[in-house]
Amino acid sequence: MLECDELWSFIGSKTQGECWLWIALCRRTRQVVAYMLGDRSEESARWLRKCLPKEYACRATRSDQWLSYAAAFPKRTHRLCFKSEGETAHAERSFCTLRQRVARLVRKTLSFSKRFERHELWLRLALTQYNLGWLHQL
Repeated sequence: MLECDELWSFIGSKTQGECWLWIALCRRTRQVVAYMLGDRSEESARWLRKCLPKEYACRATRSDQWLSYAAAFPKRTHRLCFKSEGETAHAERSFCTLRQRVARLVRKTLSFSKRFERHELWLRLALTQYNLGWLHQL
């Protein structure tokens, strides 16, 4: 089963633009199997679905009540859940870990990426380290 969620950050400055990190996290392995950077639109949710590896494309997915997920993921395998149900708890927890490790993701900070390319590079590095950390724990 996959847990999908999104995290908010900035590129340039807080007044210039926000950037959303969308992830799909495997509940069994606790690893991020796909991610996408973009806005908080239905198109971004569709891109996240396209980024999923073939092995995960048909798995059951859970997300919060953001309606973009309902439009992007098939109804037969996807369910929108309330936060209180705990269906996206692992994805939420992974964001807490990323915020502790990457200052660019902290909400109130002076650290931010000035360019999209640099932001994506830092996130790719952080997500790779996150996934490798989980491999060592298995």
